[in-house]
Amino acid sequence: VDAAGKCRGTQTHTVAYEAKAEPKDIVDTAVGAGSFKTLAAALKAADLVGTLKGKGPFTVFAPTDEAFAKLPAGTVEKLLKTENKKKLTAILTYHVVAGKVMAADVVKLDSAKTVEGRSVHIDAKNGVKINDAHVAKADIECANGVIHVIDSVLIPE
Repeated sequence: VDAAGKCRGTQTHTVAYEAKAEPKDIVDTAVGAGSFKTLAAALKAADLVGTLKGKGPFTVFAPTDEAFAKLPAGTVEKLLKTENKKKLTAILTYHVVAGKVMAADVVKLDSAKTVEGRSVHIDAKNGVKINDAHVAKADIECANGVIHVIDSVLIPE
């Protein structure tokens, strides 16, 4: 290219465009993040993987592996047993709200009804808390909803 902006020369240049990847579903996004191994194992044990890979949309308050580690020793192992599937399912569905609720909407709410049937309390006065769990990272968009990362496991009472 010369000073006048005209192309002078015989070389051709190829420009590669990187295709933007389609967003993954909630389960694949969580598994890909690497910090939700316990949640992924729990979803598998409760037969909820198919549901959260479904159309949705869903809002998931996703506890990290560290959040699960805060539970009393042996709790996770106990919940993953076949005979405790009903309780595990209740705990996991208590982390899911129907619809795609972004952080900008969450802060306007004081509660949200979960798929489990009970509501979680939302407090946005000093950061965002869902019951006693702090939202560590919000608005991880997925093909079928959104994930908000939390630092504690929500237990329905």
